[in-house]
Amino acid sequence: MFSNPTVLFIQVMNSISLGMNLFIIAAGLTLMFGVLRIVNFAHGAFYMIGAYAAYSVIQATGDTNAGFFLGILGAAAIMGAAAFLVERLLARLYDKEHMLQLLFTFALVMIIKDLVKMIWGSGQYSIAAPPFLRGAIDLGVSHYPAYMLFLCLVGPVIAVVLWFFMERTRWGRIVRAARLDREMLGALGTDVKRVYSTVFIVGSMLAAVGGALAAPRSAVDPGMDSLVIIDAFVVVIIGGLGSLLGSFVGALALGLVTIFGSFFLQEWVIVAVYVMMVVVLMIRPWGLFGKPEQERH
Repeated sequence: MFSNPTVLFIQVMNSISLGMNLFIIAAGLTLMFGVLRIVNFAHGAFYMIGAYAAYSVIQATGDTNAGFFLGILGAAAIMGAAAFLVERLLARLYDKEHMLQLLFTFALVMIIKDLVKMIWGSGQYSIAAPPFLRGAIDLGVSHYPAYMLFLCLVGPVIAVVLWFFMERTRWGRIVRAARLDREMLGALGTDVKRVYSTVFIVGSMLAAVGGALAAPRSAVDPGMDSLVIIDAFVVVIIGGLGSLLGSFVGALALGLVTIFGSFFLQEWVIVAVYVMMVVVLMIRPWGLFGKPEQERH
């Protein structure tokens, strides 16, 4: 591979496109854990809902450019509404043990799987890329699928939007304050419950957008949540719990290991992913960009 620049270029681009798709999903998980301290095991199921919702919207609106982007917006809107209802129940567990939160979100996974099968059946569906992103683009070194290139670009755009929101807006300052000391924030007159609800909904919508964007490159089926939730947790753990920058770097690292591991190690690629995670944790137990956990007020 390394003696062939074209093959190497394509594998690097594949790694970035996979990594950026994972980043969008993992960013939602990072936001939830960073602010709510919730280990949301149902995040993969939210990703699956996004893919199915996008499929239904595109079927209803047509296989057009507008239909595709309506599918993404529809997936985010549907998941946002569902997340609002889920958060009302989950809010009762914010101050409880993590085990109760895990059991609650695991139960959600089971319920969502059954609901998906009831609504869409057990078969596989596919979503085509929008017409203007079909075909390949000449990048000089090689032609590359336009939709995969789109994924390479949309990830950084979402990363910049999230950074701007968190670092340059009043809401971002409130969210960061809620992460550090929610009791003090509440004493200053901020509706902390509303902040928590907003963060959970935004995080869930990111999972749904990730699912909708992933649909043109993978099958939409009731088992699609199982692998992605593991990848999302690996990204968050490698990058550091609660760190958006860490999720971005972790997603790129996982994309590179997965794509190049599939090329060189094939059946051992999953082992390579876990080896990478173990190495990172041995060097920095709190992740690449995380910080040692401090007692929360």
